[in-house]
Amino acid sequence: MVALARAAAVLGIPLVATTTAADSMWGPTTPELVEALPAGQKIIDRSTVNAWHDDRVCEAIEATGRQKLIFAGVSLEVCAALPAISATAAGYDAYVAVDASGTFSQAKREAGLLRMQQAGVIVSDYATLMVEALADNAAPESGALYAALDMPFAVLVGQISAAYQS
Repeated sequence: MVALARAAAVLGIPLVATTTAADSMWGPTTPELVEALPAGQKIIDRSTVNAWHDDRVCEAIEATGRQKLIFAGVSLEVCAALPAISATAAGYDAYVAVDASGTFSQAKREAGLLRMQQAGVIVSDYATLMVEALADNAAPESGALYAALDMPFAVLVGQISAAYQS
């Protein structure tokens, strides 16, 4: 989630950050994520299970002027899935970065993925979504974007560690 936030900031993609019951049940946003957010980024502390059901969240999303939305959350099957499903129903193109979202069990993860796919949510990974948004590796921000993604690109290009070489 931190790498997703950093990459989105590099691309100038507006972020809407929320938390649930920060002063009680779920606790504050992790410091690493707070640091990755743009300076002055407001975090909406809500009580609703589905972030889409908080008017402040919907207003913040509408204010971005974006039709394509990327969701991630502590819980894939609730925090990411529920608002993504609601956004899809409201006419937005909703994407969920599955590897930027946690889960409580494999069964919950699988159920969440199925439910999202049935509702028309596009399921992907954070790096693919950000590279798709970049669109052109010749863009001036491409170097900063790839640095923000925090991925082991040496594996991608075939440089395998000594442990796997014969």
